[in-house]
Amino acid sequence: MVRTETIIAVNDVPESSKFYQKLLGCKSEHGGDTFEILTDESVVILCLHKWGEHDHPTMIHPENSSGNGLILFFRVDDLNKIFENAKALKVNIEKGIHYNENSHKNQFALRDLDSYYLIISE
Repeated sequence: MVRTETIIAVNDVPESSKFYQKLLGCKSEHGGDTFEILTDESVVILCLHKWGEHDHPTMIHPENSSGNGLILFFRVDDLNKIFENAKALKVNIEKGIHYNENSHKNQFALRDLDSYYLIISE
């Protein structure tokens, strides 16, 4: 089996962790100021890493256009609940719930606290 565990660099790990937990209903498995593992039913869905920690070459300088060429795509069971969570967080919802002709699924798009582009799909 091959599985990806995406790690993104963020400015504030605890705040980003709270954001994703409130948005997606996921759970913290690590916690801390420099690294976080977020899970859903024991499956890692996203890891958060503080900019500039641990000398990873792609996570040293946030001004180097973080997120360019990246979409964080989440498939969820309850799209409407997640959309309501996003609205309650008062985040920048780039596109409300709409039908995607390519995937034949409803989805919406938003930006997280570090301006990463997220697509949430049913």
